[in-house]
Amino acid sequence: MDEKKRCGWVERASAAYARYHDKEWGRPVHDDRRHFEMLTLEGAQAGLSWSTILKKRAGYRRAFARFDPRKVARFDARKRGTLMSDSGIVRNRLKIDSAVTNAKAFLEVQRELGSFDRYLWSFVDGRPIVNRPKTMEDVPPRTELSDRIAKDLKRRGFRFVGSTIIYAYLQAVGMVNDHLRNCFLCPPRSL
Repeated sequence: MDEKKRCGWVERASAAYARYHDKEWGRPVHDDRRHFEMLTLEGAQAGLSWSTILKKRAGYRRAFARFDPRKVARFDARKRGTLMSDSGIVRNRLKIDSAVTNAKAFLEVQRELGSFDRYLWSFVDGRPIVNRPKTMEDVPPRTELSDRIAKDLKRRGFRFVGSTIIYAYLQAVGMVNDHLRNCFLCPPRSL
């Protein structure tokens, strides 16, 4: 890694982890397929480290039809059974089944509101929340916003979408920017 100052969770991490921090984390996402990818990966991460999921990301893209929710929604019991023996992903039946359930709910949100992106960003009036925390201890595991979104997602039939998972997801898709103040990617106060 280069000598740029990054958020504390990236220090002493792999180059892939640093790339994720530098190129993806905290950057606003407006592509529905990318939303579905991150929602699936954050759900898969529950109870595991994010580095484990990053290492399996290519396997997830292959196994989950490049995160096409229309294709994933059609995964039948046989396909889900095959995924249970795929070492390229986390082999947890509940997490695999939830990805299929979530694909169906995701498609329903798209039908109802035109896009998942429109649905999600409506919770923040289309503008990212920039927190500029000083230390990692200042970053909460969940907030009122993640509570509200998690509750609404659950109402819509999504699974593995508790408030802590959703807060991590909001950070991943740039709805919440929690880059530390000393990180080279922390936005200026005026945003």
